[in-house]
Amino acid sequence: MTRRDLLKASAAAALPANAANDLVRRENSKTGALDWQLTRVRLDQGTKGYRSSLIEGYCSHQSVEAGETMRVFVSANPARQFTLEIFRMGWYGGRGARLMTTIGPRPAKPQPDPPVEERRLRQCRWEPSTEIKIPADWPSGVYLGRLTSVPGAKFEHAWQSFVVFVVRDRRKADVMFQVSDNTWNSYNRWPDNYSMYTDPRHSWAPSVAGSFDRPYGKYAQIYDHPLSIGSGEFLLWEFPLCFWLESMGYDVTYTSNVDMIDPAQFTRAKTFLSIGHDEYWDVRQYDGALASVKAGVTHLYLSGNAVMGVTPFQPAFDGRPNRVISREGVFGGMYGNFDQFMKLPFPTEGPKANLLIGAHSVYPFNGGDDWRVTKPKHWMFEGTGMKEGDAIPGLVGWEFHGDPAPIPGLEIVAEGDALSGGTRPSHWTATIYPGPKKNFVFNASTIWWSQGLSSPPGHILPWSHWVRPHGPDARVQRITANLLKRALG
Repeated sequence: MTRRDLLKASAAAALPANAANDLVRRENSKTGALDWQLTRVRLDQGTKGYRSSLIEGYCSHQSVEAGETMRVFVSANPARQFTLEIFRMGWYGGRGARLMTTIGPRPAKPQPDPPVEERRLRQCRWEPSTEIKIPADWPSGVYLGRLTSVPGAKFEHAWQSFVVFVVRDRRKADVMFQVSDNTWNSYNRWPDNYSMYTDPRHSWAPSVAGSFDRPYGKYAQIYDHPLSIGSGEFLLWEFPLCFWLESMGYDVTYTSNVDMIDPAQFTRAKTFLSIGHDEYWDVRQYDGALASVKAGVTHLYLSGNAVMGVTPFQPAFDGRPNRVISREGVFGGMYGNFDQFMKLPFPTEGPKANLLIGAHSVYPFNGGDDWRVTKPKHWMFEGTGMKEGDAIPGLVGWEFHGDPAPIPGLEIVAEGDALSGGTRPSHWTATIYPGPKKNFVFNASTIWWSQGLSSPPGHILPWSHWVRPHGPDARVQRITANLLKRALG
């Protein structure tokens, strides 16, 4: 089978047999934006910086519904006018985004850096710069707002950065795409290297906290590139899956991590997706997820290092709920060889992650490998042409899962040894197990699964631990399509 044949077969297998809701297809038939990426970005402290104080901002909510009002907080130093263009991310004929509205110019001034509070928490108390009531015709999706400063003098540039938020809905849908914004928050080093990983005690110190009330700085792992500043980790790990799903016409709705503390959210969809780097969950997310598997919802963990840290939601300084998370424990405690890594006591312990997702993080938990098939006769490999031992190069990274749970019917469909630091082997396993109502739970065991689905505008391939994925692969597309076809009936 040629690559062209595989691509055609993947597309055919991907299309839902009976798409009851055509909202996503109709939305993607609209004209996409030719210009939505960041063009002019300048970081404080040059390449060593994490922020761009020339223009930066954040939103009052992780997610909002149509009819709700969201505030946007912007700081510009020096004071300038700014515009805010809001884009919905998707396929749009390959352009990747559609311009929904433009706000401004509006005035922006320097706003103060937040003090360091207990638990190394830094939460901004900025004055709002603008607000928007979400129109009724804005579909659920991931939305990027592009902030652009208005030049105040001749030869001065218009500098840019993003803000990011999710528009959610309440409808039934085939597929639920959960962004991993708890993890975006935990790694956010804005303004000056303060994250949940920069505590001097330990990179995984207990009870450190992160606030959503601050801009997202430049992403500080794997990449050293300002393309994503202000957008969390969406463009890096999650956008390729969004782009591919919408190009295939799937009926997809979007949520943030915080939405999933409501167990009813899981059962709105036939299939729940965890994408990219989905490390931090509130225990209520876990409980709702496990209950939904028992209720017949299929879960696809197209992610690595997922459901590892216990991070309960807490209110902001002004009482707004669910605007702070803190690392309070590990799902499953010190399983595997984690005692070599985590030497500090944690206040709490979550249930074992592998009892939900099939396999979980093991130590060493970062490295890279080829994704090597062990059960090519499984239905998920239909049409791929793969044989036992065949591998998709570089797809495993930079974190993954192992230690399969003793769940009846669980199968290891791919496995291998990732090298941490290029020398220390760590065994990873991709798994699938049956649910009670003809549903199932698949665990791809890699943050980089989405890299094999598409390479949309604004996205670059990662490199870590001497390994990199190769980009779109017809086999990854067909496996994903087969999983969704079975999940959606």
